[in-house]
Amino acid sequence: MKTGRPLKICVFGAGAIGGFLGARLARSGAEVSLVARGANLAAIRAHGLRLRAGGEETAVRLPATDDPVELGPQDYVVVTLKANQIDAALDRFAPLLGPETAIVTAVNGVPYWYFYRQSGPWENRGIVSVDPGRRQWTVLGPERAIGCVVYPATELVAPGVVEHVYGDRFPIGEPSGEISMRCQRLSAAFAAAGLKAPVLDNIRDEIWLKLWGNLCLNPLSALTGTTLDVLCGESGTRGIACAMMREAKAIAERLGVSFRVDLERRLEGARKVGAHKTSMLQDLERGRPLEIDALVTAVQELGRLVEVPTPTLDIVLALIQHRAEALRLYERAAPADPPAAEAVAAE
Repeated sequence: MKTGRPLKICVFGAGAIGGFLGARLARSGAEVSLVARGANLAAIRAHGLRLRAGGEETAVRLPATDDPVELGPQDYVVVTLKANQIDAALDRFAPLLGPETAIVTAVNGVPYWYFYRQSGPWENRGIVSVDPGRRQWTVLGPERAIGCVVYPATELVAPGVVEHVYGDRFPIGEPSGEISMRCQRLSAAFAAAGLKAPVLDNIRDEIWLKLWGNLCLNPLSALTGTTLDVLCGESGTRGIACAMMREAKAIAERLGVSFRVDLERRLEGARKVGAHKTSMLQDLERGRPLEIDALVTAVQELGRLVEVPTPTLDIVLALIQHRAEALRLYERAAPADPPAAEAVAAE
């Protein structure tokens, strides 16, 4: 990656989080571009990307396209698509990828590269529910990957209009745990944009900390139609969430993950967010496909891998799958039987 020139950063998926990131990164001095589509792209081209925060609205003019050929190779491609959208978009990434391009997975849930360079019995293993056929592993490449955990809450309130609810943290890290120069450069670009992107030496711990809440609160909110304050404050739904989180914690610890906060503190943090709708509830209300597999099915798959039972998670997963299928917002992946996910060495 050459120095002495502005970094080229493409945000692939200029929705709620991608739009927020693009608008903020434009302040960093980086050469920022957006990949968007449909009405959202048309609005960004016509009026700029509009960001609402703190009662004010600003418009940012950025190159935006639905054809990545127009943008060429990048230093960083920040993937802000929903996890369930990535597979269908894979063929569009090729024009953005140069020899040293990094793929920053700012995506909820378990990423395609999860077992890359993780020493132990599962090194380089694929995750069927996240990356069926290992297409992401093959096209994007695990060696390009930089993990990124998204903590801000944002909402695409209209085409080209993003509302920032809270948060500015995007922790990043290499799958290997190395504090690499490419991570340090990206962290500096985020800092110049007024965002916090500390470089961590175990990004998987942070992925699980975010996932710990997502895997229960997202499906429960979509099933009940309730916001975070209600889910975490009402004893019935809080009890279900706690049971799912205990199951997930047992799985994560078998995989070598450490949690820096306890279960009660994690749920209390979500409750304090207030009357906020999870992304899964927002998608359901707007008739958009639900991000179930990377958040919930993958945890079930990993539970089978490490032989940890997940009775509560299994029930909630079955319910949200059936509800989403009935609304035509989800297509069930093939069962993740253990033989189907055999480890394949990275080339």
